Amino acid sequence: MPRLILSLILFLGVATTVVADERRVPAEAGALATAIAGAMPGDVLTLAPGRHLGPVILDRPVTLDGQGAATIDAGGTGSVITVTGHDITVRGLTLIGSGSDHDAIDSGVQITRTAARVLVEDNDILGNLYGVDVHGPRDATVRGNRILGRTDHHMNSRGNGVYVWNAPGTIIEDNDIRLGRDGIFVNTSNDGIFRGNLMRDLRFAVHYMYANNSEVSGNISIGNTLGFALMFSNRITVHDNLSLADRSHGLMLNYTNNADIRGNLIRGGTEKCTFIYNAHRNLIYDNRFEGCEIGIHFTAGSERNAITGNAFVGNRTQVKYVGTKDVEWSHDGRGNYWSDHPAFDLDGDGIADASFRPNDLMDHILWPQPAASLLIGAPAVQLIRWSQKHFPASLPGGVLDSAPLMRPVILTVPDTIAAMEAKAMAAARNRKTDDDQFDPLASH
Repeated sequence: MPRLILSLILFLGVATTVVADERRVPAEAGALATAIAGAMPGDVLTLAPGRHLGPVILDRPVTLDGQGAATIDAGGTGSVITVTGHDITVRGLTLIGSGSDHDAIDSGVQITRTAARVLVEDNDILGNLYGVDVHGPRDATVRGNRILGRTDHHMNSRGNGVYVWNAPGTIIEDNDIRLGRDGIFVNTSNDGIFRGNLMRDLRFAVHYMYANNSEVSGNISIGNTLGFALMFSNRITVHDNLSLADRSHGLMLNYTNNADIRGNLIRGGTEKCTFIYNAHRNLIYDNRFEGCEIGIHFTAGSERNAITGNAFVGNRTQVKYVGTKDVEWSHDGRGNYWSDHPAFDLDGDGIADASFRPNDLMDHILWPQPAASLLIGAPAVQLIRWSQKHFPASLPGGVLDSAPLMRPVILTVPDTIAAMEAKAMAAARNRKTDDDQFDPLASH
């Protein structure tokens, strides 16, 4: 009897392998729906060049391959492709014509909670309400897609490029995302990897809430209202990202704890390179904050953070620390580089001979009373600053770097990305739209 059962299992396995096949799907009315209905597990459905009618549902392990020449058009109804099954690949297609229902999350590709191990790669997902909705499956991968959102509503009323909800093990990588609302919006989803994505002309590049034990790495945000908004999350790694010419914030940590923030470059045109709000026990090191109105705005009781090896270069205000006690910004004898610190290093160890305080009493006066800046050049103000410099006991609480660095960390930008940055900076100088008037953090 056991031998008979084993033979039956082997027979079924061989049979499944035999019937799984590549099937050509002509660009004819009804052909795609018929091919999907008749597909066997493991089949590859290769779509002929041209327009195929959607929407379609994939509920079994198949590959849908457009080879870069086939389009599926949902005709303005629902999601173009809805994936409900396991081990499914969607590749090489142009996906257009989703519906406009936010409640249903009409998308180019919608991956539902019954799905698992779904791969969406190398597609052009154009003009849909949402690009890809990863809604509850496990181990989904969205890779190498070009996602172009809508512009037919105000930015806050558009859909996201990629929306991830309660989808552990999700990988979002190497996508090019433009327009729409947020590039990648992650909500209540742990153990994800979000890396190597290029995101432009959006509200947030990455909008990240309640997402623990995850990685945000190697992404590029250019010309968005806010680069990386990382909120209500623990034990995340954020490294080697670029925020270039983002307008409001480059990186924001809001109720983010035990994070590893390293090797990120935030540069140019930004109100705040980094905003740290009620975030604790984070390691922030070897980042470069350059050319912002404020290098780091640090507030709301953020404590026990280690801040070391960073470069603060050419920010109008290097640090805005709202607090009354001294906070040390060096770790194990290594502080940060400050472009406005006139330092000497007589022993040549790479550490400045004098400590540095980026703020003084006048800063504390100017923050709540900007009109006082008219007096900044007055002899009395200069006397106050001279006195504080020579009599440190008169200084208010604030950031103290006891081991400033003599040389900044250097983080390079590829020429092609630098060209995009320059274009975004030029566009920002001429931008006059309603979208500039909203507060991106008002709902938080």
